[in-house]
Amino acid sequence: MKKFISVMLCITALMTVFCSCGKQDDKNNDGKLNIVATIFPPYDFAREIGGDRVNASMLLKPGMESHSYDPTPQDIIKIQESDLFIYVGGESDEWVNDILESGDRKPKKIIALMDIVDKVQEEIVEGMEKDKDDGDTIEYDEHVWTSPVNASLITRKISEALCELDSKNVDFFKNRTAEYCQKLSALDNEFRKIVENASRKTIVFGDRFPFRYLADEYGLKYYAAFPGCSSETEPSAATISFLIDKVKEEKIPVVFSIEFSSGKVADVICESTGAKKLTFHSCHNVTQKEMDNDASYYWIMRDNASALKEALG
Repeated sequence: MKKFISVMLCITALMTVFCSCGKQDDKNNDGKLNIVATIFPPYDFAREIGGDRVNASMLLKPGMESHSYDPTPQDIIKIQESDLFIYVGGESDEWVNDILESGDRKPKKIIALMDIVDKVQEEIVEGMEKDKDDGDTIEYDEHVWTSPVNASLITRKISEALCELDSKNVDFFKNRTAEYCQKLSALDNEFRKIVENASRKTIVFGDRFPFRYLADEYGLKYYAAFPGCSSETEPSAATISFLIDKVKEEKIPVVFSIEFSSGKVADVICESTGAKKLTFHSCHNVTQKEMDNDASYYWIMRDNASALKEALG
């Protein structure tokens, strides 16, 4: 994905940095660590740990679909000048390697989320559409943060990096990390209790399914129109028919769609079955309104837990 822009990105990055070198010495330095994350979850984890001792920023603009993101020259400069750069590390981030390998400027520390957890392959479950362009290539599911257990591992890794970068604020970072990881542990326990007390263990998505890590963690079975990283948006009539039949057969009360989705496939399934449509948020990104209202990974996942409880009955 995005391989065709890699060379141009490198050239643009080098030219832009070269042209801006004379301006960089005039920048104000507030003494805070500059953290740059590609998407919302690591951005949110970083600000939870760093508080007012860091400057955290997210490259993906609020409301933008992450799979359509292309870095700008300004984004490339932010990455190269950062103290800590955090990215996912999957196929959709192939452009990152070219940036990190080009020029003399590099972040002081770099974290790839997929290097922190045990990654799993994308899977095609019964009834699901496969991307036409995939062929036989092995793809790994990039949505590692959707499990609160993984979120805790990622948070601790970010915390370690901040402590190494700023020895004066080690106690501050460690205390905030401990407090936040307690919240993530409580979130994990909430999901476990919901699944343990549920009357069913199957969920249905009339959409992409970027929740493989969550499903694996809590022993959930799922059916969906597409895998999590699919670029397809229009399932076949056979896929829709299969999902409708599953909802009817297993008396599934809720059909999910994900954030920023049109929800049309879920609507068709719900109209045919009487099921209720709910949103299950992957946390990839948030809207500007949500950002302005202090949206966080923790509260989004709490909402997901409530939706899951309703779906499992």
